[in-house]
Amino acid sequence: MQKSPQLDSPLRNFDVRLSATPRGARLARLLATEQLRSWGLPLDPAAHIVAELAINAATHGRVRGRDFGLLLYVIANTLRIEVTDTRGDRLPRLQQDPGDGESGRGLLLVDAYADRWGVYEGLPPRKTVWAEVVLPPEPEIARFGAGGGPPKGQRHR
Repeated sequence: MQKSPQLDSPLRNFDVRLSATPRGARLARLLATEQLRSWGLPLDPAAHIVAELAINAATHGRVRGRDFGLLLYVIANTLRIEVTDTRGDRLPRLQQDPGDGESGRGLLLVDAYADRWGVYEGLPPRKTVWAEVVLPPEPEIARFGAGGGPPKGQRHR
């Protein structure tokens, strides 16, 4: 007998490969937003982090004909965002003063939004830029209290 997939699985893991183009970067943000929404997680600041890391992969990590990867997963109370591209020879650097140029601010935003972030080299020619966001505690479900009745403030007379 074949088992049906468990839709209410506590495992929260999302992985996708996208074209290393501005369109792929926009799609990464849209897909991440929908995935976060389906998990019931806050969209900000994670959507901003995904947008910055994805556009960096499409701009600075682009190799013609190669995609970049987006991975989202939750462990305990931490959302981890990973973006992997195929330009391991170009490691990102945080610029404290990007000047008036049109680029150089992406990692400053990631640094401001994320609780932790970093980069690691993968199998050549890959690198992964990751960021972690500590999630707020999940709200208690206000159905029925421990006493079996309606939650406080909603007692029926």
